Amino acid sequence: MPKQSTNMSGLQCLASENIWFDKQRYDEAEKCFYEGANGPSTQQRQSSSHAGGDQELVSRMKSLELENQTLHTVVKELRAALQKLESRVVVLEKSPASAAVPCAKAVPVQAAPVKQVENGDDDDDDDMDLFGSDDEDEEAARLKQERLDAYAAKKSKKPTLIAKSSILLDVKPWDDETDMAKLEECVRSVQMDGLLWGASKLVPVGYGIKKLQINCVVEDDKVGTDILEEEITKFEDFVQSVDVAAFNKI
Repeated sequence: MPKQSTNMSGLQCLASENIWFDKQRYDEAEKCFYEGANGPSTQQRQSSSHAGGDQELVSRMKSLELENQTLHTVVKELRAALQKLESRVVVLEKSPASAAVPCAKAVPVQAAPVKQVENGDDDDDDDMDLFGSDDEDEEAARLKQERLDAYAAKKSKKPTLIAKSSILLDVKPWDDETDMAKLEECVRSVQMDGLLWGASKLVPVGYGIKKLQINCVVEDDKVGTDILEEEITKFEDFVQSVDVAAFNKI
């Protein structure tokens, strides 16, 4: 009897336990336990990731707002500077003379003498020269003429370059009986402005005949070789011909 009561109590205990009927709940509890031990679940990680992304987005938006405010400040300063520059340009356009020479001192302008009006007659205003333009023109013309005269005088005093040439002439006699001393005397007797005779010598030609070789310096504008030959050949009793042996510019 005691044994039956013992068995009945065991069955009653087993019947009173509901662990197998709530197995699903226990399995979920076990799953949550192991997930807690291994770290946050996938869903938690996703929610955490979304939270981090939102925080980064908020931070970037704040940075953009700050940068936008800075750009607004810079644009405002640039507009103010542009307005100042435009105002200055307007002032310079209104007074170009003073702007072009800001450091130049104002030169006092002396008023031209005003003719006195006799007997208080105001009808003679046409005869009044308020600016003295005629006098100034005459004075400027006079100064210009004085400068031109001074320049012309200075230029006239400057020595001009005279072109000269050195000519070597061969004067041939008729024969060996011609008096060469007389022939040279005749040649040197040719005198003209711009002609200067130089050294001379007798050069043998052949058969006892000698020619007179004489040097002279001439001014090109005054004396030419044609004139010399013409003048020398006039002494036809002594001179047979005249040739230019050498011609050099000095």
